[in-house]
Amino acid sequence: MKKNTSDKSIVLYQSSNGAIELRGDLKKETIWANQAQIAAIFGVDRSVITRHIKNIFSDKELREEVVSAKFAQTTPHGAIKGKTQTKEVEYYNLDIILAVGYRTKSSVAIKFRQWATRTLRDHIVKGYTINRKRIAQNYDEFLQAVESLKSLLPAGDKVRAEDALELVKLFAGTWFSLDAYDKASLPTTGSTKKQVQITAGDLAAGIAGLKQDLMKKKQASALFAQERQKDAIAGIVCTVFQSVFGRDAYPTLEAKAAHLLYFFVKNHPFTDGNKRAGAYAFVWFLNRAGILRKDKMTPEALTALTLLVAESSPKDKDRTVGLVLQLLRK
Repeated sequence: MKKNTSDKSIVLYQSSNGAIELRGDLKKETIWANQAQIAAIFGVDRSVITRHIKNIFSDKELREEVVSAKFAQTTPHGAIKGKTQTKEVEYYNLDIILAVGYRTKSSVAIKFRQWATRTLRDHIVKGYTINRKRIAQNYDEFLQAVESLKSLLPAGDKVRAEDALELVKLFAGTWFSLDAYDKASLPTTGSTKKQVQITAGDLAAGIAGLKQDLMKKKQASALFAQERQKDAIAGIVCTVFQSVFGRDAYPTLEAKAAHLLYFFVKNHPFTDGNKRAGAYAFVWFLNRAGILRKDKMTPEALTALTLLVAESSPKDKDRTVGLVLQLLRK
């Protein structure tokens, strides 16, 4: 069953296990089918589908104006070769297709309901569901994304495999590609321009607290976060929050956070613990700014990201900062 629109042709069908699946190019969050197509999915006469849809609207299960739309459809016209006609046809979205599947009496519809029940049960019990066929179809793209990120990570054993995977997951919500990195087409700033007041003293106190905690756990020595020269922290904070001709040099919260991480890690303000202190400063500021995504910024992902910054070439500063800005996108 196909519906030709300005997008590529899409094919909706029911697989042997009862699943409603899609072949083709899907760029929207739903799919559309007319009554004839829905009838073919569930193996019944079109009049059955018409009756079910009418009852669905009558029962107020779904709102007609939300789940239906008219699309222009071009078909051959008459016996003259090449002549066509265009008429508007009513189409229904995925919500209607599923609702009809629960009302229809046919062997095909029974398979659909069995599949739907299993899928819903998995989602409730496990907390997630996986379309294994869709993953298989996009497996090469997934591997390419993994390789793109791995190529940016430091060589050797500095990043564990599980940490690298966390970094991949961190970028999963953004459209990241090595091509974008190579062409320097990554973001140069963020989107949040509200003001957040912090002082070097605030940040220094936070890092001092981190030091005490690490020393208690015997994960750091007295050399941790010891400034190489006086006011090293203040110097970085001033750089990040500086104004140029009356405007912030880094105008967004995301840009400030990214540069805090970069300068702490790359400028080596401390005799020891620059990476850990830089990661702390990065998360500390994001939290203060109210834009910290704890679900994305896991300790493992933060470790991999910090090492990526540490091992990056100084000549690639803008690209490295761009990577950080990319993952901070909402």
